[in-house]
This record gives sequence, C-alpha cells and structure tokens, in this order.
Amino acid sequence: MTRLSAPSPESLKQCEAQLAQAETHMGYRPNDVLSLCHWPELLQSLGGLVHTVLQTGEVDPTLKRLIGIISSRTQGCTYCTAHSSYGASQLGVDAEKIAAVFEFETSPLFTDAERAVLRVAWHGALQPNAVTDEEIEALKAHFSDREIVEIVAVLSLYGFLNRWNGTLNTELEAPPAAFAASLPE
Repeated sequence: MTRLSAPSPESLKQCEAQLAQAETHMGYRPNDVLSLCHWPELLQSLGGLVHTVLQTGEVDPTLKRLIGIISSRTQGCTYCTAHSSYGASQLGVDAEKIAAVFEFETSPLFTDAERAVLRVAWHGALQPNAVTDEEIEALKAHFSDREIVEIVAVLSLYGFLNRWNGTLNTELEAPPAAFAASLPE
C-alpha cells in the first residue's frame, strides 16, 4: 500500500470477515484487500464479484488464472501478474507453463482452446481493445456463449484489479513475490 496509509482501525474492524476469508483462501493477507478496507462497501461488493468470477462457473479455474497472467502482464501490473501466477501454481499449473504463457501461440504446452482464450485475453487487455470478430469465432469452436461470458468476465475483473493495484502501487506480498522470482526466464 505504498500510496495509501493503512486503513483506520474502524475500517479494519468492518472488513474483518473479508480479510479473514482472503487470508484463509490465499494463505496470507493480501495488500490489495487491505487497501480496499478504506471503503468497506466496495470491498464487500468486489469480494462477491471476485468469488463469482474466479471460483464459480464452467470455465476451468486454471484457465482463469492464465487469463489473469496474460491480461495483467499486458496491462503492466506486476502485482496482479505475480498473484495470478502464484494462484495458477496453487491450482496445479506447472511453473514451466506459467513462464511460457506469452508463448501460447507456439508452445506445445497449450491446447487450441487455451490459445483461443489467451489470444482474446491478450488483445482484450490492449488499449484500445484489439479483439476481433474472428477471435470470438475461434472461441466459439471450443466454448459455449455462457463460457465466453465467463472468459470476458475474468478479463474484465483483471482490468479493474490491474488499474487498482497499478495506480495505488500496491506492495507485493512475500509468497507471490517469491514464486514470481522462481519462474524460469
């Protein structure tokens, strides 16, 4: 939380449940959640959205984390890139695949379905958005409309998180920082 002071004790008390849930789920207290404690209502609303987008639905949760890595790195958010990478590893994605995520077009580690998703994630994170009709059609070869909505929801959620953490220069915690540092170049 480099650009913000610590939340007040009153705000932290209002956010106890969300902080405990985040710490239980992630294994550490995330600094972006702490910064959100400045506006407890926002934290509560965003927490529900994060849960829905990342932890429910039909799209594989590991693919959702790969979307997070691609979109976060494209947006230049090292905090979210490290968090997505660490989260992917916690879900069982090999470090080699995480490190090769931007080589998805040519790497044998990725399926055609993953390539279609990661292409949309990459181009959707660009400014201006560069997703083409052909790329959406390529998604339709592998995913239902419902699943495409989930894929775009993940991309959109990370757009918010990338802006939040990049703008506030959120300090990266030790577990995702150590994992990011351990990835092969």
